[in-house]
Amino acid sequence: MAEAFTYLHPKGKPTIMIDLKINKPQPFLPLKDVTIYNRGEDIKSIINVLEAGNPVLITEFYNNGSVLLSGLQEHLNRTLPNTSFKEQRAYRAVYHKLSNLIIVEIENHKLVAKKAPVVGWFKKLYPETSDFLLTLPQVQGLNSAWQWYTNGITIPGLRNKIHPYYGTYFPTRFEHLELFDNWLKRYNGPKKSAIDVGVGSGILALQMVKHGFQKVFATDTNPNAIIGLTEMMGDTKLSRKIELDFGSLFGKWKNKTELIVFNPPWLAETRGLNNLDAAIYYNDTLFSDFFQAAKQMLLPDGKLVLIFSNFAQITGVAKSNPIEQEIAKGGRFQLEKCYKKNVKKGSEKTKRSLQYRETEEVELWVLTHV
Repeated sequence: MAEAFTYLHPKGKPTIMIDLKINKPQPFLPLKDVTIYNRGEDIKSIINVLEAGNPVLITEFYNNGSVLLSGLQEHLNRTLPNTSFKEQRAYRAVYHKLSNLIIVEIENHKLVAKKAPVVGWFKKLYPETSDFLLTLPQVQGLNSAWQWYTNGITIPGLRNKIHPYYGTYFPTRFEHLELFDNWLKRYNGPKKSAIDVGVGSGILALQMVKHGFQKVFATDTNPNAIIGLTEMMGDTKLSRKIELDFGSLFGKWKNKTELIVFNPPWLAETRGLNNLDAAIYYNDTLFSDFFQAAKQMLLPDGKLVLIFSNFAQITGVAKSNPIEQEIAKGGRFQLEKCYKKNVKKGSEKTKRSLQYRETEEVELWVLTHV
């Protein structure tokens, strides 16, 4: 069932109605049987509770949750391999399962535990429910998302910060955005319209507007992306230059355009996906469906631009590049140019996939009709 969201924009701006159901963590009511963890208790015994599939409640200090998570990570580091890319994914799956049995309590839209952060999403996303429980990782995610949303994130090449809505994917590395920005600087084709498939936090659409496109039509299957961008644009000039639709691929847009831009997920995955995962992993039919639809939507002299990466190939997750497969098949699109850029070395604070950074490249593929 859809929920009606009303936004009253600052400085007396008009109210905008959006009839979408937002993606958010599902709150739950207090549990009857739950183990309470306070600092000083034996972490090993608490981890045994988690491994048995039973919840653990953080009630004293909010930071006790972080202490327990650190203990859980140390335990898993001793008991699970965590070297190869596949081992890292398996490790994260176990950590995700156990950490989400650690729960925290919210009363009157505030965390009960002492010295806890103020998370504005509680009131914004749960206006009808003031008292409930969430898992600690969910609360940590909400807290981080609130900081990004309120403080904004600086994106190279954009004048203003973006304020990503909760549950909306945004990049933490920018090499692919630099590739696209440089390509737009050289683009000398018509700029009447463009379509951004999978708009996310809106960065590619904003880049196209910056470079003079009169109208950008954008779609996304994540309602949070549509709600967040609608709220961010308000009734500014951007709202008249970027038009949004909640739908897959080209959504309701039917008119052909001179430029189609698609920054698809970079990893193949066959398991069921949630909306944020769908920004990272693609299913078996995504690319074939996209190219078939793009053939009908691109004007005869138009450009089809895809932003991709070799990450799946260098990690062994995929044997081939789906864009190369499409070109090899022939009949729909041909390669005009492929631009590549090395990815900067990752932070030493995380060991996640650092060994692949030396050979990882982001790619910008420019295709035209055969």
